[in-house]
Parts: sequence; C-alpha cells; structure tokens
Amino acid sequence: MRTPTRPRTSTTEMEVTSIRLERELKDRLKKLSGSQGYQALVRDILWNYVQYKSGDYKPQFSKADIRASIPATAEKEERCVLTGKPIPPHEPMFLGLTRQGDLVPISSDCMDG
Repeated sequence: MRTPTRPRTSTTEMEVTSIRLERELKDRLKKLSGSQGYQALVRDILWNYVQYKSGDYKPQFSKADIRASIPATAEKEERCVLTGKPIPPHEPMFLGLTRQGDLVPISSDCMDG
C-alpha cells in the first residue's frame, strides 16, 4: 500500500459522517487496510480521488517503481502517474506494471529515451 498523500489530521478535528457500505466492501477494505484501519484507508481513497479530479494530483511513482510497460491507448482521460499530467482520450500511452503488481497509466513522453 502506498503512503498516504496527506498529513494525518487528529480525529478530534474531523467531522463524523455516516456512510452505508455493502458488507463485502467493508470486509475487503478491512483486509486491504491492515493495521492502518479501514476508515483511514477510505479517507486516503477519497482524498486521492478529490486530488485527481481537482487537478491537485501529486505523482506518487517514479520510473524506478515501474517494472515493465505495455503500449496502450487511453479510452478516457487518464493522468500520468509519473508527471500528473492528463492523457487525453484516444491518445497513445503506456500501462506500467508497478512493483506492487498494479497497472498504472503513463504518458508516452515519459517513456521516451
């Protein structure tokens, strides 16, 4: 699991919010979160989504994190994990295989040279 993208906030400074989750989803989040706790994982996921959608995305990967790459074409707008720059739909790109086994979008210009 990647390190959190935001500094930790004291739980006393947070607002309580209720959200209904399917039991299976909650169980899977608990397994993925390990000692971090699933609520912290959900916050990290939500912050990543907000940063991605707002353009405040901070790349979390370097070229050293990529084990292999596969040529691909973006079907929808993607964001390069190395630069944070958008990859427009129908543009060539790469799918990078990370050390953790994830496939992540990489812009073509990042893989040149």
